[in-house]
Amino acid sequence: MQMTSAPHLLAEDGPEYERILGDALRHAHERPDLEGVGDRLNTEQLRTMALSATALITAAAATEYEHYVKARGELRRTANAEGADGAPAPDGPQSTAAGSGAGIGAVITVLTPLLAGSAAVIFLLVGYLLKAVGPSVTFGGSLVAAGWFFAAVAAAAILVAAVGLLVTALRNGATSLAAENEEQELPEDVARAREAWRHALLERGILPFLRDALADPTAGPAARTPHRSPNRIPKVGYSRPDFSGPDDGPAAGPRPTFTSPDFTSPDFGGPEHQPD
Repeated sequence: MQMTSAPHLLAEDGPEYERILGDALRHAHERPDLEGVGDRLNTEQLRTMALSATALITAAAATEYEHYVKARGELRRTANAEGADGAPAPDGPQSTAAGSGAGIGAVITVLTPLLAGSAAVIFLLVGYLLKAVGPSVTFGGSLVAAGWFFAAVAAAAILVAAVGLLVTALRNGATSLAAENEEQELPEDVARAREAWRHALLERGILPFLRDALADPTAGPAARTPHRSPNRIPKVGYSRPDFSGPDDGPAAGPRPTFTSPDFTSPDFGGPEHQPD
């Protein structure tokens, strides 16, 4: 299976991530670097922030997680191959018959209380109505007796269904315990890969994220990644443009000047001063 350098967390490993996160938050008071829990941010706020940043946190342990997923996949493929060689085919005649029998039993268990209860209500209602209208009519008594019979059948069917649900729940619980025991008895290489991923996820992913969150509670998950100290969290902002006065610019050149035209009055003299 080809995976990228930062694979997404598989759905089956989500509960394990939440469990490691919960353990880290429960024991946060034992770590001096997480002493701000409860003062700046409480555990629920930190849990919400860490769950929102799952992709960023798990990327810190991507190498270990990739190795763990590969080892687990190899184990499952080997187990499936051995089961196919040594066990009977699941779609054989016996399995098909058993599956059909289980399906018919489930249908009967569900339909019997409904049908018997409906019949009981109808028979009792009609029987008592006939007895009220004509007390001498014996058919009404027969209907009432049939109604109580179907009522007893419905009650018995409900009891059987309840016992079946209880048995199924106990069987599923035993299956879950068996699955947990099987997980605890993993081969050494798979167990070692899983433990390495858990340790890397805690030490390189969850704890650095919690420290950064406590150091700068105002920074969102998108601006906070593991291995990043609080003073390296990018801050987004806008600065004012610098406006400089006229003294800061280059020296102003000479300005053009405009003068009004020189108007003189015409030279009017006497007769001796005639214009040429």
